[in-house]
Amino acid sequence: MLTRLASIQRVRNLKALRPQIFAKFSTDAKLYSKQHNPPRVPNLIGGAFIESRSSEYIDVINPATQEVVSQLPLTTDEEFKAAVSAAKQAFPSWRNTPITTRQRVMLKLQELIRRDIDKLAMNITTEQGKTLKDAQGDVFRGLEVVEHACGMASLQMGEYVPNVSNGIDTYSLREPLGVCAGICPFNFPAMIPLWMFPVAVTCGNTFVLKPSEKDPGASIMLAELAMEAGLPDGVLNIVHGTHDTVNAICDDDNIRAISFVGSNVAGMHIYARASAKGKRVQSNMGAKNHGIVLPDANMDATLNALAAAGFGAAGQRCMALSTVVFVGDSKSWEDKLVERAKALKVNAGTEADADLGPVISKQAKERICRLIQSGIESGARLLLDGRNIVVPGYEHGNFIGPTILTDVTADMECYKEEIFGPVLLCMQADSLEEAIKIVNKNQYGNGAGIFTSSGAAARKFQTEIEAGQVGINVPIPVPLPFFSFTGSKASFAGDLNFYGKAGVNFYTQIKTVTQQWRDLPGGSGVSLAMPTSQK
Repeated sequence: MLTRLASIQRVRNLKALRPQIFAKFSTDAKLYSKQHNPPRVPNLIGGAFIESRSSEYIDVINPATQEVVSQLPLTTDEEFKAAVSAAKQAFPSWRNTPITTRQRVMLKLQELIRRDIDKLAMNITTEQGKTLKDAQGDVFRGLEVVEHACGMASLQMGEYVPNVSNGIDTYSLREPLGVCAGICPFNFPAMIPLWMFPVAVTCGNTFVLKPSEKDPGASIMLAELAMEAGLPDGVLNIVHGTHDTVNAICDDDNIRAISFVGSNVAGMHIYARASAKGKRVQSNMGAKNHGIVLPDANMDATLNALAAAGFGAAGQRCMALSTVVFVGDSKSWEDKLVERAKALKVNAGTEADADLGPVISKQAKERICRLIQSGIESGARLLLDGRNIVVPGYEHGNFIGPTILTDVTADMECYKEEIFGPVLLCMQADSLEEAIKIVNKNQYGNGAGIFTSSGAAARKFQTEIEAGQVGINVPIPVPLPFFSFTGSKASFAGDLNFYGKAGVNFYTQIKTVTQQWRDLPGGSGVSLAMPTSQK
C-alpha cells in the first residue's frame, strides 16, 4: 500500500513538473526567438531533473533559423559520478522487480509516447531540422522498439534440459548486466535513445544516457515520459557533454556495457577505449549505402525510391541510399532522376510543404559543399547543384538542395567519405557482377539494395553482396525490432547488434545452473575422475 501511495505521489510530482519540461523543449521555433535567456537543459540524476552547476554550456541551435533553442551543460565530473552512482544504487531493486512489472512500464511508456508524439516531433524539428512528418517517423520507429520490449518475458527466456546425466538437470538464465550507457547521435533524437534504454531497462539493467549535444530535448522528454510510466528513480539517468563525458563513460568501472551510434572516428575510439576496460560495446558507425539498378527495374517506382532514400532527412541517415550503380545505360535514368529531385521542396521542417529541411549545422553544410566540390574537381559531372539554394524567410538556415553527381569513381573523396547530406552519387557498371564488385570493395557494410524484376538477379545479389541489411526493391531495408539492425564491415564494431534477439543478448549475460536432487549411495568413496554423463 505504501508503495502504491508513493507511486501516486510521484506521478503527481511529475505532472507538476510537466509544464516546466515541455514548455522548454516542445514548443515551436517562434517562441525561442522571443526568449532572451534560453532554457538550460537539465541533467537527470536519481529521478530528479537538476540544472547543472557547470560553467560551460553549448548553444542548441535551430538549424533553420540559427536561433538558440536552449543551452546544454558540459556535465561536471561530480554530476556524472552521481548519475552513475544513482544507476548503481537502483540496480539491485530493479533487477529483482518482476519481469511482468517491467513490461507494464513499457506498455505505459508506449501509450504516453503516442499521446505526445506531436510534441516530440515538434521538438525534433526545432532542434534537428527534419520535417515534422519525418520527425513523427523518427519517434514511431523508436516506439516500435518500446512495443517489442513489452514482450521481454519471452525474449529473455533461458533454456532447460532435464536429466542431462542420471538425476542431474541443467538450465540457463539470462540475467541483466548492471549499469549500461548509451551515447547518441544527432540525426535521430528519439529513435536512437529508444533503441537503447527500453531494451536495456526491461532486461533489468539501469541506464545512463548521453544525448547528442546538438538536439537533447527529445531525450529529456522521453525520460520524463518513462518516469511518468512508472520507471523508478535512478533506473534512467541523463548526462550531457562532448568527448570528456564520452571518455568518462568509457572509463567508469561501474558501467558494464556501452551502446553507441555515430561516426567512425568516435565509434572506433569508444570501442577501443571501452573494450580495453572490459566493457561490452555495440558501435553503429558510418555508411555508404549503394543501390544497384538493373535495366528491367520498374522505372517509376525505382526513381521514387532513389529520390526518397537519397534526399529524405536531407541525407542525414546512416541508411540513406547515397550511391546508385546503374547497370547498362544510365542517361535516361539520370535525366528523370534530376526531374524528380528538382520537384522536391526545400524548406524549414515546420512548413507544411517541406520535403527536406536543413542540415544540422553550418560546419556540416561546409563539409558537404567541400565534398561536392572535390567530386567536381576529380572529374565527376554535376547534374544538379543544390549548394546555393536560398529559402525565403529562412535565409540563414543550413540548407542544401538535392544534389546529383555522375561519372563518380571509387577513388574520389566524395565516394570514399560518408557525405551525410542530400547528395546522390551515380556510378556505372556493365554487368550485375561488376556492380556487386563495386559495392563489395567499399569499406562500409550497413546496407545495400537492388532494383529489378528478375528473381534470379535478386537472389544472386542477396547471396553475394557484403552488407548487413539487404533490400530487394526496398531502398532503406531497416528491419523492424523483432529482427536486429545488422550493419557489418566498417559500419559496425562489436559482436551483438541493436534490438531484436541480438539486443537482448547484448544487455544480458548467461548463467548456467546444474543441479542434482537424488539420493546418493553412501560409502561409494571419493572419485577424482572428470565427471561425465555416463552412469
